[in-house]
Amino acid sequence: MTSRRARVERTTRETSITVELDLDGTGKSSIDTPLPFLSHMLEQIARHGVIDLTVKAKGDVDVDGHHTTEDVGIVLGKAVLEALGDRAGICRYGSATLPMDEALVTTALDLSGRAFFVWRVPLPKAKIGEFDSELCGVFFEAFARSAEANLHVVLHSGDNLHHIAEVCFKSFARALRGAVARDPRAAGVPSTKGVL
Repeated sequence: MTSRRARVERTTRETSITVELDLDGTGKSSIDTPLPFLSHMLEQIARHGVIDLTVKAKGDVDVDGHHTTEDVGIVLGKAVLEALGDRAGICRYGSATLPMDEALVTTALDLSGRAFFVWRVPLPKAKIGEFDSELCGVFFEAFARSAEANLHVVLHSGDNLHHIAEVCFKSFARALRGAVARDPRAAGVPSTKGVL
């Protein structure tokens, strides 16, 4: 089996991000960002996606967390795209509906080569610790664009802001786990076009 690992760096005037991942890992993570809640969510992606993930991020969080959160999403998406190569032999699709106490979220993911993002998670503009709640959607949109993925995230129920945000990341991780999984019954690229 070929290695499905990637290392991607991105440096701008606002941020410096490095992501290393192994899609066939065991869920180990080493996360270092200036946004504790974002770091916690990235740990969820590694653990529940069963990928090994290292993230080192610096950013202008004295302005706010937007640039750092978005750029981490961009670099993570690029790393997944690179690690997948031509995407031959993957399941391609993944979805997960997960609860966290009163909150229930569905994430559906297609590693189609076509970026599209749907975010049906109405969150009040509020803080989760020092993290702006609207940055959850910013992160996932950035991932979808750079991973060339079709990503839908839908909230079915929930009242607690922390629970809603966290289960979005956990359900995304489980959907990603399913989509990148090797399909033992399928040979080649999972598309009638022969390419993704």
